[in-house]
Amino acid sequence: MSETSEQATRRRWVTLAEVVAVAGVLIAALTLWSNWSDRRADEAEKVAERTAERTERSRIDLTATVEDGGRRLALKDEKHDLQDLVIAFPRALGIATRQPVSDVAILADWFEAPLLKLTDGGADEREGRLPVLVTVRYWDGDTQRSATGVYNVIWRTEGRLLRGRTVKLEGLRLRQRGGGQAQVDALWAKEKP
Repeated sequence: MSETSEQATRRRWVTLAEVVAVAGVLIAALTLWSNWSDRRADEAEKVAERTAERTERSRIDLTATVEDGGRRLALKDEKHDLQDLVIAFPRALGIATRQPVSDVAILADWFEAPLLKLTDGGADEREGRLPVLVTVRYWDGDTQRSATGVYNVIWRTEGRLLRGRTVKLEGLRLRQRGGGQAQVDALWAKEKP
């Protein structure tokens, strides 16, 4: 039995309809995949933003205020309540690690005698940097955290009329986040007066 031209035309229309249906399914699948990948990218971006924000919020930025005529540096952080402070000095100075109990500050009395002895015999007016390792415990919301950094204590010596020389503190500058005693000792070996 032979096909009539009408039956052949009908078969072509059915075939064309199937092609259009398959193309529609492919387009729908590509749209679904595109939307899914966009949503995953948005979620990953939001997670990265939250992580960066959490890291920024938990980072400590110590600032020092010179008090008592340059005899002490009061430390604080605008975003956190500081709990404990531990200051480690270069071993070559022979100064014990300090951990003030009631005050979050660096006192000139802690290192004045070794520094004056080291700078003795020169000009009365000198200035320099003393690298120290500062470890701070603080609260970030309900989480207790700890941060360590190598800081430079900026100091200056002054001559006094009757009582020799004295050390005045001028500021505190972050040298690097993290670090350890070996780095403080190496920095002091390069920078000591």
